[in-house]
Order: sequence, then C-alpha cells, then structure tokens
Amino acid sequence: MRDTLSRRGFLQGAAALSAVAAASGASYAAWAASPDEQGKGSEVSRGFTLCNGCSSKCGLVCTVKGGRLWTVEGHKDHPYAKGTACGRAHGVAQMAYSASRITTPLRKTEDGSFVPCTWDEAFAEIGERVKKIQAESGPESIAMIQDPRPSGKYYSKRFINALGSANLYTHGCACNLSKESGLTEVIGTGKYSTDFGKAKMVMFVGRSYGDGIRPSSVQSVAAAADANCRVVLVDPRLNNTGIFATDWVPIVPGGDLAFLLGMCNVLIEEDLYNHEFIENETVGFDEFAAQCKEYTPEWAEGICGVSADRIRELARAMAKAAPAASIEPSWRAVNGCSYANSFETARAFCAVNALLGSFGQKGGALLTSTPSFGDLDPEKFPKVPKPKVKRVGDAEYPLVLDSMGSAAVAAASGKVKAFFFYNSNGARGYGSPKMWTKALEDAELVVTIDIQMSETAMQSDFVLPECSYIERMEVPEALGGKKHAVAMRLPVIDRIHPETKSCDEIFAGLAEACGVGKYFGFSVEELSEAQLNTVGTSVAEMREKGVVALPDPNFEYKVPKFKTKSGKLELSNEKVGATGMNPVISYIPRKVMPGEGEFFVIGGKQSIHSHTMTLPVESLNAISREYDMERIWMATADAEKLGIETGDLVEVYNDNHSDKVAVKVTERIMPGVLFVPSHYGGKSKDLSLAYGYGIDMSDYLDGDFEPHVGSIMSQEVAVKVRKVQA
Repeated sequence: MRDTLSRRGFLQGAAALSAVAAASGASYAAWAASPDEQGKGSEVSRGFTLCNGCSSKCGLVCTVKGGRLWTVEGHKDHPYAKGTACGRAHGVAQMAYSASRITTPLRKTEDGSFVPCTWDEAFAEIGERVKKIQAESGPESIAMIQDPRPSGKYYSKRFINALGSANLYTHGCACNLSKESGLTEVIGTGKYSTDFGKAKMVMFVGRSYGDGIRPSSVQSVAAAADANCRVVLVDPRLNNTGIFATDWVPIVPGGDLAFLLGMCNVLIEEDLYNHEFIENETVGFDEFAAQCKEYTPEWAEGICGVSADRIRELARAMAKAAPAASIEPSWRAVNGCSYANSFETARAFCAVNALLGSFGQKGGALLTSTPSFGDLDPEKFPKVPKPKVKRVGDAEYPLVLDSMGSAAVAAASGKVKAFFFYNSNGARGYGSPKMWTKALEDAELVVTIDIQMSETAMQSDFVLPECSYIERMEVPEALGGKKHAVAMRLPVIDRIHPETKSCDEIFAGLAEACGVGKYFGFSVEELSEAQLNTVGTSVAEMREKGVVALPDPNFEYKVPKFKTKSGKLELSNEKVGATGMNPVISYIPRKVMPGEGEFFVIGGKQSIHSHTMTLPVESLNAISREYDMERIWMATADAEKLGIETGDLVEVYNDNHSDKVAVKVTERIMPGVLFVPSHYGGKSKDLSLAYGYGIDMSDYLDGDFEPHVGSIMSQEVAVKVRKVQA
C-alpha cells in the first residue's frame, strides 16, 4: 500500500486542499485577491486562538491586516497543531465573514417563521418560560446539550446546575461515548495514546488519521511509517490513512469484536501473552481465558470475514513486536457509537493491549496525565449547589459516562420540557432526526445558541447568535500528555455584527433572566485570570504566547496506576456484571444484519469537514462539489451486478427513508458495504449550500440505543440500492 501512492503525494494533496480552502471563500477570497486596494497601508497584527473546526481545538496564529483576517497558521507550540493548520481550520475561520451568519436574536412566530427581537426581549421571554416550566414540571425537566468547547463546558454546566437540573449532555452519544465508557471500565480512564515514536507495530481498527485530521496525529503516523513501523488498517474501506499503512484488512462492519477476540484466543492458546503483566496487573484473566477458548480464529472468520490464517498471523506479529505494539484507541469509529457492541469492542481493545503487556511501555499504549486548575475565590466565583434529582437517562443506561450522558436518550424519554443547545446540532447529528423532531415539537421551549441556522435552530423557539470564535475570548484549556501546557482562545478581530454575543455573555444574560444571576457575577477575563494564576501564568502571558508550557509532569515509561475499583486492569468488571451483561469481556453480535439484496452502511469523516457544521462554509463546500465528495462508495463487484457506474444516480432506501445520490465505484471498499460520508443531506433551507446536497445516513436509523450505554448505534443500518439514471 505504501508503494501505490506516495506520502509526498498525500501531503501535497492535503496542502492543496488547505490552499483551496484558504483561497476560495467568496468574501475572504475577494478581499485576499485585491489586498492593495483593501489592505494597503493598513496595520498588521498577529493574535492567538484555538480553532473551532473540530473537537481538537488546535492552536492557531492569525495575522490580521486592516482589521480583517489575513492568514491562519498552526501554532508551533500547540501539541495538536505542531505548526500546521488543516483545511478545516482555514475554512471555518472564514465563517466570521459568512453571509449566512445569524446577526440578531430571533423568535419563532405562530406560523413557524422567525422574526428579529432584542436581547432584552429574548432573555425576558426565555426567563419567564423557564420559571413556568420549573414550577410546573420541576427543574429536572430542563436539559442543556453542548459540544464541548472551553467556555461552553464551563458556562453550560454552571447554568443548568444553577437552575437545579443535572441534565447536562454532550455530543458523546453520537461520537465517543461507548469508547470512553468501555475503556473506563477496564483501565479506569476513557483515554490512552499510542506511542508512535517508538512503536514497532500499530493496528488501527476503523479509525483514520488521514480523514479525521489532527495535524500532530498525521505527523506521528507518518514518522512511524518512515521508521518502518508496521501499520495495519482494519476497516471495510481502504481509508486515507492507507498511505502510511503496510496492511489493509477488510472486515465485515460490526465484526471487529469477533476479530479482536480471535486475536486474544491466539495470544492465550499459543502462550504468546505477557505473563508478568497479566499476573501482576490484571484481574479476571482466568475467566477471560476460559471465555476465549470458544473464540477461535475459525469462529471469528465466520463473523468478521477475515481469514483465520490472517488473524493468527496478525496476532503472532503483534506478540513478536510487543510490548512496542498496540491497538490504537480510536475515537468515533467502531468502538465510539456505531454498533450494539461498541462498548464491548472498546473493552476488547484493552484486552489485546493487556495480553501484549504494552500499557505504559515504550512503543505501546500510554496513560498520561492532564493538569487541572486550582480552587478559586468562593466569594467571587461561588460554587453552584449540586442538583438533587439525577440526570434523565442515567438510571436506564447505567454505563453512560458522568461527563457525557446520552442526549439522544434524554430526547427520546419524553421527560424534557425545555431544551437548550449550545454549539450543537443535536437534531441533525445525534441519532434519528425523526425522533428529535418529535422531541422538539413536544417540548415547551427550545433555545439554540449558534452562529448559523442549523436544523436544530430551525426547530427552536429562540435562536441566540454567538459571535464567531475569532471574535471572542474563552476560558483557558489545560492540555495533557507527556508534557503539560495551557492554551487559550483570544479574539483576533473586532466583533463584526454588534448584536452577536460571546458564550459567557449569553449565559450570564440567560442566568439573570432565569433568576440565578448570582452565579455569574464575573467576566470571562476575570475567570480566566483566576484559573491561569492557579497554574502560574496569566492572561497577559497567554496574549503574548498563545500556548504556555506548564511544569514538567515527569512522565516515565512504566506500568501505570489503573484508576479502577481493584486498582488493576479489569478483564472482568463488577459494574458491567451488575447491568446483566457478562462481566467478562465477551462476544456481542451487531444488531442489524442485511437481508437479501441489502448492504451494510458505514460512515466517516472527510478531511475538510466536521459533520454538518462545515458544509455551509463556502470554500469547503466548493471543494466537496469540485471533487464530488458527496458520492457514496460502492464496491466494483457490487456495481457490476447492479449495472451501476461512477456518477450514476441511485436511490438508497429502507423502511425509514429513501433518498437519491450519485455513486463512486471503487475497489477501496469491500463488497456488500456502502460508505456514506457523514456531512451531507442538509435540511435547513437557510444554509443553501448544504441544503439537499448528498444524503445523511442518520435518516435511515431506527432511533434505538446501545444497551446499558445509550449511544445511537450510528451504523446499525441496512439499505437497498437501485439505479435511477446514468
């Protein structure tokens, strides 16, 4: 695979996409194309911020000329950027100048249209309705849903808890909830990292650094490939990380758990596992080993489609490379939120790494620390009392994470009367849109804080316009790893639309109107200064540097302390057993199996998009259209049977939905599987560039949830395809 497409070509392609992204936005490009007329003689300044293009929040250095954004670069000291900005970073920065921005508060009228209103009017009406809902249904009927950003995490939690509600949810149910929950029940934390710099063999299962780009991650896997690390991709699709890989292992969607358990069988039965680690650092091995006897490679082959010989070869190669070998932890892929077995697949990731003895070892799987801010002045920043009633959904899904909850479960429960959304398009991205539409229609109040009219905003009673991320300050963000640092989003241009507000201003206004303003008597700069002072730095230093290194945590290669109940890595877990599941890591099948003439469906990111948020960006949308990126992928063998060629329009349908889209016929996907990129099929007419362009696989979902966890099972889908026209 490394021979079929050069890494130089990949990097040149990525650079080209970034360049197009930087240059093709209409308002920005028009200005950039004639700098002499528009910026001549103007003052040039540089500022620091954190990108809002995805959850990585990479550090950026922005150059401003004549008061307008001129260039965007990756901050060299930010651990995720390392001096590079991806295409999304260039594109999303242009949203500040987008004609589709919301520029004033909006209130929905009885006929469903929106009319402008003042901030005072919006706050007053929202406050009255919140108080009425609190009085009639209790504070536990109010929910806040947000996609975590530095200020959003702090202010949204403070606001909803101040109202007396514990109903704070993130996007996790549609992203990485199952992964983080599964890892937590085995190793005591939802995260570990791959030590690429010293690895001899790394296996990716479903994840693609070449598509969900974080610059530092791409640099890491590229460097590992240059150092002759064996990089294995286990995926139904040859994704864009393939350029760095030695092996592509096509696998039946949802068969990943069987594949991993088959590897465990080989490691145990052939006595290839690390006895010292297993005996000293784990609990439940005897039960796990007994369970694994039935998971032979031949058994796994019948489920996952990978030959028994291939499973044996890979397991033996991993054992030979151990402890400098591991399964990469993944994110939103097979163990994130995709299947009925995603949680168990995450546990199996840890089981393989445990058998290899790779936790804490050079080239293995590392658990590192993250710094935290110290206590603040309780008079200036009073603590909000803990809500008395538990979060909606937690009792029915006891393995959900405290830090995430399941927003989709809460919406489906019928218990929530008021929804607040911050930086979130939950109604389009968090499971079945039909389920969300019903939940929002049944609610008594829906408020969305956003910069554009998303599908969720369209279904809201009030839409409150936030200024773009390059126009606002947010609270600092602590960064963990082998080294510690802190970074901060600072305004790099003046606010363009005077009737937009920042996150902290909006939540303070809402709190005041809802009668809990006493918890918001400080500015974001005062809060940031107080937090930074606890770790030895200041807002002034952040303005000067953008990223500040904190004291060295003195990371060492050694077996980590597992923050589990037993203090060890748990191959059998009491809490899991209490749900009725097998406490021992074991096999669970996927839920939906295609019938005669049906296809599996898988989704995934493209390197220039972050789900529904970025498709309305002019430059990024233009790239999608230039390269026909909305097309679904179909295997050549399947296309020949159906008489379909690249570019043909097809109908994709099941009992829940039917839609039409063009096809890309390729050898890069295994027969019987369709790949649907996860950014398309927009339904908001106000976002004209995204409206009706491509299809959205969430339309085909049943609206069910992963048992005990509450993830949306985003790839438990089967569809049929028929040709519409050439």
